[in-house]
Amino acid sequence: MAARSTAPEKRPNFFSQLRTLFRFTREAFPWLPVVLPLIVVAGIGVGVGIGFLIPPVAVWSVILWGVTGLMAGILAAMVTLTRLSTRAMYRKIDGMPGAAGHVLSTGLGRNWSASEMPVGVNPRTQEAVYRTIGRGGVVIVGEGSRGRLTRLVNDERSKVQRVASGVPVTVLYVGHGEDEVPIKDLASRIKGLPKKIDRATMAAVIKRVDSVSQSVTSLPIPKGIDPTRVRAQRPR
Repeated sequence: MAARSTAPEKRPNFFSQLRTLFRFTREAFPWLPVVLPLIVVAGIGVGVGIGFLIPPVAVWSVILWGVTGLMAGILAAMVTLTRLSTRAMYRKIDGMPGAAGHVLSTGLGRNWSASEMPVGVNPRTQEAVYRTIGRGGVVIVGEGSRGRLTRLVNDERSKVQRVASGVPVTVLYVGHGEDEVPIKDLASRIKGLPKKIDRATMAAVIKRVDSVSQSVTSLPIPKGIDPTRVRAQRPR
């Protein structure tokens, strides 16, 4: 009997990820192939200009500053690509079921505990409620029609308040209506909440809330490019 292969799955390298990220972003911003080279050229121009402005002017100095400008231009182009890819991702997932879970699980960083899976869901209408816990307390995020979310949100808020009395609970609704948060602003809105609890209390709240949570079948989380996983290499 032939032995099974135990070789780990080969992950795409940096340049493969970068190429995929570029193609994804270009779909939303067709002018991207023009802008990125211009940024690199502008960096070289600035570097060469500095080389001519700083005495003594010498060939080696101009070349050195030109190379420095090239590295700075590449870095600026990478930063631009990453930011535009984030905007493209938000455009793509805006209004899709599961978009809030994707943002909570990838956009909040280590100071918040969240999951792609909703803690409450209406399988028929796909309204869903998500939860994240951090230094700002507990945040409940509703995705869908606010009228049909009322019961799900109230149930989750009551559960949290029962096991974590005194911890602030914030309720946010994803959308474009009055008092709603656009999906592109959801992560920054949560991270901007004032810190109300320390790390020890945060860890205790996570354990208490998780102990009374029930498994909920996840919605179809939007798939695509996650710009937070691609980072520009710094020039050496």
